[in-house]
Amino acid sequence: MRVGQAPYLYEWIDDFAEIPAPEVARRGWAHPGMALSPSGTIVTFHPGQSTVLELSTAGTLLGSWDVPVVEGHGIAVASDGTQACLWISDPGGKRRPELEYGGGEPGPGRTLKTDLQGAVLAEMVAPSLPAYAEAAFKPTQVAVYDESRGGNGDIWITDGYGQSLIHRYTRGGSYVQTIDGSEGATGAFRTPHAIHIDVRGAEPELYIADRAKDRIQVYDLDGGYKRGFGEGVLHHPAAFAAMGEALVVGELHARVTILDADDAPVAFLGDNFDVIREPGWPNTPGPNAVPSRSDRLQPGRFNSPHGVAADGEGNIYVAEWLIGGRYIKLARVSD
Repeated sequence: MRVGQAPYLYEWIDDFAEIPAPEVARRGWAHPGMALSPSGTIVTFHPGQSTVLELSTAGTLLGSWDVPVVEGHGIAVASDGTQACLWISDPGGKRRPELEYGGGEPGPGRTLKTDLQGAVLAEMVAPSLPAYAEAAFKPTQVAVYDESRGGNGDIWITDGYGQSLIHRYTRGGSYVQTIDGSEGATGAFRTPHAIHIDVRGAEPELYIADRAKDRIQVYDLDGGYKRGFGEGVLHHPAAFAAMGEALVVGELHARVTILDADDAPVAFLGDNFDVIREPGWPNTPGPNAVPSRSDRLQPGRFNSPHGVAADGEGNIYVAEWLIGGRYIKLARVSD
């Protein structure tokens, strides 16, 4: 099945990923991000375990390793000047345990820096701010101004499920500043779920998926607001992936959108907006309000994109949020 249109035409490959421990995977409420490693492999999380998966672009499992998190959520890859590292965001627990998300006992939110074998190199928790005196820190994504690409190593962490704040640190982990969205035209962030350092223009910029506002907010790398866009077009932007001169945006409300270098949408892939209105979305309701894996999944139509990645050939990889997970490859069709 094909989705999109030239030059953004794709072959939809459903459940392309080889997932270990399939029985556990089927029961797990997947909530993963995705990233591209320096060697061109895809890095994501297991649907039901605190396990990082490394996949080939064909979906073959190349390796896996456990990480000490309650929930593997956001994942990013960046160099620290000496080696490529993973940055893993752990919100500290599933958001609605009353619906039996599973995933172990809740814990404090934190961000881990690991090597590509899973060894923990650093841990970052909430900064000492009044907002956290009696409130939880629940980070969802990290962006690092990658030193291998001329950056200074600054670390930006989104507290997307906690206080809707974004914190900046130096490469050594020293706290620098916090932005809350009040600098912009529409006021405070509401679930700033994902963050991305965009280097397509003359100056690098910080893109923030302000999910509950259906908006992308753009800042400079000193934390200064520049512009925002997306209202009336985007539907709960949740993830970013660089793809040459284009930017891939995963929208939780059942679509993937491709933006050009001027932030204009040039392709909409797998639109399925009606599904979010179905009872129990992203799953199917069951007895005693306990959900089961969605029975509405269809090839060519998204359910709940939560993580995205793109490779050097223009292929797109999508991880969805639902029981059992769904990992989709959109294989670019050449002209």
